[in-house]
Amino acid sequence: MSRQIVARVMDTFGPSLAGTHVTPVDTRTSDGRRVVGEWVYGAGVPRDRADTAIYFVHGSGYVLCSPRTHRRLTSWLSRLTGLPVFSVDYRLAPRHRFPSAADDVRSGWDWLTHDLGLAPEKTIVAGDSAGGHLSVDLLLQPDVAHPSALVLLSPVVDLTFTLARTRERVRQDPAIRSHDAVRLIELYCAGIDSNHPRLKLDVATGRTLPPTLIQAGGAEMLAADAIALADDIRIADGECELQIWPDQVHVFQTLPRMTPEARPAMRHISDFIAHALRDTRIDKAAG
Repeated sequence: MSRQIVARVMDTFGPSLAGTHVTPVDTRTSDGRRVVGEWVYGAGVPRDRADTAIYFVHGSGYVLCSPRTHRRLTSWLSRLTGLPVFSVDYRLAPRHRFPSAADDVRSGWDWLTHDLGLAPEKTIVAGDSAGGHLSVDLLLQPDVAHPSALVLLSPVVDLTFTLARTRERVRQDPAIRSHDAVRLIELYCAGIDSNHPRLKLDVATGRTLPPTLIQAGGAEMLAADAIALADDIRIADGECELQIWPDQVHVFQTLPRMTPEARPAMRHISDFIAHALRDTRIDKAAG
């Protein structure tokens, strides 16, 4: 029922799908791991094979959403950037528990960069909510080649929601309470030590992440996670632009028919991606 409610809200208040083309993917990597997802081409984006793409990892809570619920967002992102988006369809809890989602995200990335031959430096990794946690986890792995940049929308960082509860005491999130969010997350990682390195991500002393843009809403409890993550990225000598949009809710970028701030936020994401890819090309030419 929760999955149906979330899907209806995103369909009702999300951007238009006019002109969007979707190509389903169900394949395997060269070493046999299954990869499920979809290529999303926004209006006007060529459907022939491109050498630049966005790898998108959806939220919500490892339990609720899918590439279909996020198709309006990925289509909009594709149209604004002129790039195809591959949205990975990782397995959901409670049927599939930790580390299933993380494993599927890794398989999708390996398929793009190894089997399809897409150069990592010509890609962007993007994720929202729990997809942000999965994206950061992916890029902290020592054998993963980094993309040109990372874009995170309302990322979950602290899966114990201690940071969120601190924020919640100052201002209640209009969409969800921390104790309900914890119940969702526990469907994925119940029985696993919360200090497990794939759950409690060591960003401050881990690998330096690629240039990162983080956007979060000022009204959401996960603004605390966004601020903490930005600080940790900078401590690790990474570049991070943090935007807290006043009075906005969790992943407000998915709801342009409800909140006008979604449009300038998405335009900024598009500009950030364009600059990151341009800077990568310049650095490679100079090298």
